[in-house]
Amino acid sequence: MAAGTEDSAGDREPDHEGPREPRTAPRRRASKRAVSKSARRVSAPRAMRYAAEQLAELLGRAPESVSALKPTEEGWQADVEVVELARIPDTTSVMASYRVTLDEDGELLAYQRIRRYSRGQIDRPT
Repeated sequence: MAAGTEDSAGDREPDHEGPREPRTAPRRRASKRAVSKSARRVSAPRAMRYAAEQLAELLGRAPESVSALKPTEEGWQADVEVVELARIPDTTSVMASYRVTLDEDGELLAYQRIRRYSRGQIDRPT
């Protein structure tokens, strides 16, 4: 191919002889944070799983259920139910509700215990 001409891909060959210089600097791998800002947030079912899994890792107890989930500007907020003190019969076990805040990628940002109650306790109508 002659110098100063375009090849079939549309790349322009240099007008001088010698080694080709890279056209751009090598690309660095984008950080997870940079990528997440342009990407969609994780789905609701994934957010539920991530909230339960990460809270279990922190508390050392397996969650019973995710009782609430809502999207936020930062990602997700979930309420996760955990057995804090197992008793016999089960209805007397002490339960706790934890509010878990996740970012768009499903990573835990914060958690807080918001309520303790007996498993057999029924919420009163408000």
